[in-house]
Amino acid sequence: MHAPSPIKRRLSRQIHVGNVAVGGDAPISVQSMTNTNTLDVDATVGQIQQLEKAGADIVRVSVPDMDAAEAFGKIKQRVAVPLVADIHFDYKIALRVAELGVDCLRINPGNIGREDRVRAVVSAARDYGIPIRIGVNAGSLEKDLQKKYGEPTPAALVESAMRHIDHLDRLDFQEFKVSVKASDVFMAVAAYRDLATRIEQPLHLGITEAGGLRSGTVKSSIGLGMLLMDGIGDTIRVSLAADPVEEIKVGFDMLKSLKLRAKGINFIACPSCSRQNFDVISTMNQLEERLEDVMTPLDVSVIGCVVNGPGEAKETDIGLTGGSPANLVYIDGKPASKLRNDHLVDDLEKLIRDKVRQKEQQQENMIARSV
Repeated sequence: MHAPSPIKRRLSRQIHVGNVAVGGDAPISVQSMTNTNTLDVDATVGQIQQLEKAGADIVRVSVPDMDAAEAFGKIKQRVAVPLVADIHFDYKIALRVAELGVDCLRINPGNIGREDRVRAVVSAARDYGIPIRIGVNAGSLEKDLQKKYGEPTPAALVESAMRHIDHLDRLDFQEFKVSVKASDVFMAVAAYRDLATRIEQPLHLGITEAGGLRSGTVKSSIGLGMLLMDGIGDTIRVSLAADPVEEIKVGFDMLKSLKLRAKGINFIACPSCSRQNFDVISTMNQLEERLEDVMTPLDVSVIGCVVNGPGEAKETDIGLTGGSPANLVYIDGKPASKLRNDHLVDDLEKLIRDKVRQKEQQQENMIARSV
C-alpha cells in the first residue's frame, strides 16, 4: 500500500495561485466552485470555509458583474484559501478583482474584445502577480468554430484554446493554465491529450456538467482517471450537481486511488458477504462520517472475515479483520489487539485517532530536527 505511484507526470511550467503551486513537481491540487449568490457574502464565505475544511486547495467564485466584484473583495478578506474569480466578457470586472486581491483570473482573452482590453487585463495580471486560467467548454465554442466543425470536437476545443493562448503569447505572458472541458468523456480526453503535446503550461482537468453525485462521480473518475494515468493534469475539479464539498471528497479519493496525493484516510473495505463477522457496511458508513475531519494520511483496512483480512491488514497502518469470538486488529502490519462487536466502531475510531496523533507527532519531531 505504501509503494509510490508508477505514474510519470507530464513536466509542466509551474505557476502559483496564491500560495498554492500548480504544475511542475507540485502536488495535483483539488478545487471546487461555490454555488451561492456571490452577493451574499456570509453564505459564500461559509461555503468556502466548508470547502477548505474538506481539503480544497483552491476555490472558484463566480463574479458576473461589478456588484459581485465588490462582494468578492469582502469575501477575499475573510478566507484563507486562494480564490479564482470566474469572469466572462467584461474586462473591467477583471481589473477590479485584481485590485481587490484575487489569486487567479478565469477569463478567456479572446472573449474580452479589443486588443487594448486584453492588454489591460494582462498588464494587471502581470503587475499583481496573478495567473490567468483559460477555460474552453464544448458548450460555448465560438460561432465560427461551430460552423467549421459542425459540432463540438476535440480539434475544435484545442483550436479554441490555442486562439486564447495566442493572445497571451503576443503579450509575452506565460503565467496561465488551460482547461478544455466537455461532458463527453472521449471528447475531453482526446482534447487534453492533444493540448498536452502543444503547450508547457499546467492543465486544469475536468469533465464538465458530469451529472449528479453517483453518475457524475463515475463519469469524472473514468475521464480524469484516463488522463491522470497518462501523467496529464496539474489541478482538477470534479463537476457534480451536488454539494461542492462532495467534489473535494471525490477528487481526493481519485488521487489517493492513483497514489498521486495522500490526504485523510484511505479506506480499504470489503463489500461484505455471509462470512462477515461484523456489519462491514454499517461500520464503514459510521467511520467515514466520524473521521471526515482527519487530514493526516492513513491507510485503514476493514475486512469482514479471515479470508482476505490478514493479508490486507499487513499492508495498512491499521487493519480490522473479522473473527470469532472477537475481531483482530493489526497495527503497522502486526497483530495488536482484539475488539468485540459491542462497541466496535467506538473502539476502532479511538485506535485510528490515536494513530493519527502518533503520526502527527512524528512529523512534528522530524520538522523540529530539520530546523
